[in-house]
Amino acid sequence: MARALEQFAVFYLFFHTCSGFLSVPRTPNVIAPHRRSSSRAASGLSMAGDISIGIVGATGAVGEELLKVMETRNFPCSSIKLFASEKSAGKVVDSPKYGKLTMETFSFEEASKLTAILLAVGGDFSLEWAEKLAAAGVLVIDNSSAFRYKDDVPLVIPEINIEAAKAKKAKLIANPNCTTAIALVALWPIHQKFKIKKAIMSTYQAASGAGNPGMQELKDGMAAIVAGGKAENKIFAYPLPYNVIPHIDVFQENMYTKEEMKVTWETRKIMNDPEMKVSCTAVRIPTLRAHSEAITLETEQKITAKEVQELMKSTPGVKLVDEPLKGLYPMPMNAANQYDVEVGRIRNSEVFGEYGIDLFLSGDQLLRGAALNAVIIAEKMVA
Repeated sequence: MARALEQFAVFYLFFHTCSGFLSVPRTPNVIAPHRRSSSRAASGLSMAGDISIGIVGATGAVGEELLKVMETRNFPCSSIKLFASEKSAGKVVDSPKYGKLTMETFSFEEASKLTAILLAVGGDFSLEWAEKLAAAGVLVIDNSSAFRYKDDVPLVIPEINIEAAKAKKAKLIANPNCTTAIALVALWPIHQKFKIKKAIMSTYQAASGAGNPGMQELKDGMAAIVAGGKAENKIFAYPLPYNVIPHIDVFQENMYTKEEMKVTWETRKIMNDPEMKVSCTAVRIPTLRAHSEAITLETEQKITAKEVQELMKSTPGVKLVDEPLKGLYPMPMNAANQYDVEVGRIRNSEVFGEYGIDLFLSGDQLLRGAALNAVIIAEKMVA
């Protein structure tokens, strides 16, 4: 009995500290010191217009967040269609802003009537339907990797390069990988001012990167261990509870994983700097939904920690949390369920000296890393 209680205490403290899933979720986007929010006011979105929106994959982790983000940002639309599997068709979602919404199976005929459609499904679906919908005049924002590396498809983080999509009057836009999106919100202003030559990243990625099934496997595995059993793994390469796994996606010929190479490919494309040197090591950790990243930068211009701190204070989508002597620094338990990326532990690099900086950041993988980015794109493109 004593051992069981001890195991439960460890389980409770671990989740309460690292993932926040036992604590009450906090309201997203609450204004805090040293932060300028990615608010609707900043987007310049008009409330006028007859806008119809569709969400494909509405029952998935990202799909659910897409609707919530539209609600909290007061996205103006006359109608919303939620597309899901046959198993979920007919289920009713009671939205506090948009009323009762009935899930339905995907229909090209219905989808082609929409102003914009947000795809939160796998690449195979996107490859089959995204270009057809775009050709029909629908704005398509795709969360999969299907079109990210195509030269004629904009890969967009709104705070960085929405104008590229607007200039092309693009009807198909790719949403970046979650790890890339979280990092570049903070790195872009540094690149603009100091010119990043090299970026070395180590990522600590939550179970939510594998969707609802990944989060459930982590919860079930923790519960099994507390009960004296063993954690099973079907989603991850190994059991995730009380473990870290340096293996996300498949290994490539260069022995980086595809997840790691996505960060390299996407950083170069979004920042429009094909020569930038980027190296990433991606690690899965037993937290629920916020990714963290340790990043070392070498810059062309001299750089100081103080300059980067001041820069982060005025960067949309970033919250500076950098008072380490007071125990204040980015953590997934604080970044979860929040719109902004927490940035801290900013210091000059011992390797690159006055031409280098080290920092640590945490951001919600389902929000800043996926749903929030997609919704802001939609706001900017249909306003």
